[in-house]
Amino acid sequence: MTDFGDTITRRDAIGIISGAAITPHLFGAEPQNPERRPWYATMRRCGQTNFNERDPIELDIDWWIQYWSSLKLDALLLNAGGIMAFYPTKIPYHHRSQFLGNRDLFGDFAKAAKTAGIRVVARMDCNYVYEEAFKAHPEWIERTGDGKPVVNAESPWLYKTCMYSTYFTEQMPAIIREVNSLYDVDGFFTNGWPSTGRPPECHCEACNKLADPASPEGYQQHLDKVLDIWKLWDSTAKEKKWDSVYVGNLGGGIRAVTNLNRIASVAGWFNADHQGRSGVTPIWDCAQQGRVAQAVMKGRTITNVTGSYANTSPLWRHASKAPLEATMWMAQTAASGMTPWYHWLGGKPEDHRWEKTGRDFYQWLAANEPHFVNQHSLANLGIVFSQRTNAFYRPPGGHDVTEFLQGMYKALLDGRFVFDFVHEDDLGPETLARYKGLILSNAALLRSAQCDQLRDYVRRGGSLLATFETGFYDENAKNPAEWPLSDLFGARVAAKLVGPNGNAAYARLERDHPILQGFQDTKLLPFAEYYVPLKPVSDAILTVLPPFPAFPPEMVYPRVERTDQPAIVLRQQGASRTVYFPGDIDRAYWRSENPDLSRLLVNSIRWMMSEPAPISVVGEGMAEIFAWKTQPGFAVHVLNYNNPDMQRGWFRKAYPLGAQKVRMTLPSGADASQVRLLRAGKNVPFSKDGNTVTFTVPSVVDYEVAALV
Repeated sequence: MTDFGDTITRRDAIGIISGAAITPHLFGAEPQNPERRPWYATMRRCGQTNFNERDPIELDIDWWIQYWSSLKLDALLLNAGGIMAFYPTKIPYHHRSQFLGNRDLFGDFAKAAKTAGIRVVARMDCNYVYEEAFKAHPEWIERTGDGKPVVNAESPWLYKTCMYSTYFTEQMPAIIREVNSLYDVDGFFTNGWPSTGRPPECHCEACNKLADPASPEGYQQHLDKVLDIWKLWDSTAKEKKWDSVYVGNLGGGIRAVTNLNRIASVAGWFNADHQGRSGVTPIWDCAQQGRVAQAVMKGRTITNVTGSYANTSPLWRHASKAPLEATMWMAQTAASGMTPWYHWLGGKPEDHRWEKTGRDFYQWLAANEPHFVNQHSLANLGIVFSQRTNAFYRPPGGHDVTEFLQGMYKALLDGRFVFDFVHEDDLGPETLARYKGLILSNAALLRSAQCDQLRDYVRRGGSLLATFETGFYDENAKNPAEWPLSDLFGARVAAKLVGPNGNAAYARLERDHPILQGFQDTKLLPFAEYYVPLKPVSDAILTVLPPFPAFPPEMVYPRVERTDQPAIVLRQQGASRTVYFPGDIDRAYWRSENPDLSRLLVNSIRWMMSEPAPISVVGEGMAEIFAWKTQPGFAVHVLNYNNPDMQRGWFRKAYPLGAQKVRMTLPSGADASQVRLLRAGKNVPFSKDGNTVTFTVPSVVDYEVAALV
């Protein structure tokens, strides 16, 4: 091993360590072989001990290895360096823990984990440096508009790094190479980068030459830089082992802005640092994250982090999360096809309640591992995930742009639909052929090529449901003179957007139709807060009653009794059915939770699909359903959300669902000789009629998986 000495310069260190780039076989690296699968492709259980600065004098490695071994881990994340080194680094301005002394915490822990048969991924933090680095390299640091360095609000001695600086292109690769030269590691992960939020607003010299980060040009520059750095770090990691990997910090779920489809094109492993919920985040937030990640990774490695600590607001990072809440987060991770990553912060826990929660769930996963090796989803319904809408659309009335998708998602859960997310950049025939129906929940920004793909989908027999301003804007948020999808839905815009006037808009029932099932004894329904007036259509089912004052009571009456503006437009052409709501009915449902809006959406989706779904789960209570073709057969996952804390707080007590009747039509040539409930640990009787299997899950406490083999 090279002796770097104490007086080595940063340039010398980078040069010596980068020798691996010139001679990649120096560390035993091998050329890529597409027929070989990297180790992380079969990873099923992951964990992380997140060091703090005192851990070199407090952490008991043996205790941690015993714990992680009891969880039957495949891989373990350990802090190596970046913001702080937990090994005796020789890289200049790579700050060591002040408590490290002569200890090599990372190296000793990594060696113990490898001895226990656990893969090791080195956790890095590229986001901050200490003052000594700032003084030596002021060009590394982000700047405010008045030129001041950006510091961490809670730790103001830490300076925020800029990804357009050589810190990312020289210093971080040097650290990766040094770790690779000293230790047997299997990959590298960066905390907090690149994230999936909006591009940062930096005013350093390099960034001042770039476009406004809030503009489409700035968005693209940011994405291109992220991809360049990702590829650089991944290739640097692979200099030692062909199957080493760089793993970025992603996540964000339906709030993600940075184009995940592009990142997935360079990512071998997608990690969602989506650790838990607080405030008014609904329980299904983790399952949504799984659907987002699956849409871009298409079955390749995805992990999702479950913080075992109290990641609420306010925050207690050394106190345990409620066991049922953590269990449900891991259950959603597994049900949506991701690999759980269990995380504790600090090497010397005093609250030990989180340990049993992780151990129980991971041991159950290990005992049933083959049933979580998924081959593909069985859903025949897709919902488009539009990141460009997240980035550039400004909804009328303000509010969060994700409320449209969130309302549609809630309606899909209400209707017990089995569905996938489809990324907006993946609307080609090969992907869409898997779906009988596709939903665009106010996917406001669409390129002309995407509109053509949707037309082609409908021509080939696919069905489509869209809401509000779907396709009203191009990829640069410009509003064309005519709605590009007018011909597809048979609807023409008549006037500008209309908003509320105290009351929101109503919909008047004009004639019977299956989408109006369950609406007896009323001629009026709630409709939308904002809507686009349309020109009349023949045989309208619902028409718009415009908003009118809500106060004072003397003024609360409609100014017109009836209009000819449709509140929904339905078309049927051969096997294809299209549905268009010209109002923000999905967002209105999310904001109001009015059950009439849910029923109208659910009925419309069922009409659009026109035929029974391949899987149905019928029973009382709120549940989310996933269905997979697995290695040994099939698996139907039922997540129990029937809980007073479903949309706020934490699950503390389970409220079991009663009997759930499952009906599943097996693909041609498939069969099932047994149905086993993996959580209950027992087989249940079933009946077969041709290729349709029917059985009953007697109860679901928190989560159940019915495995058909």
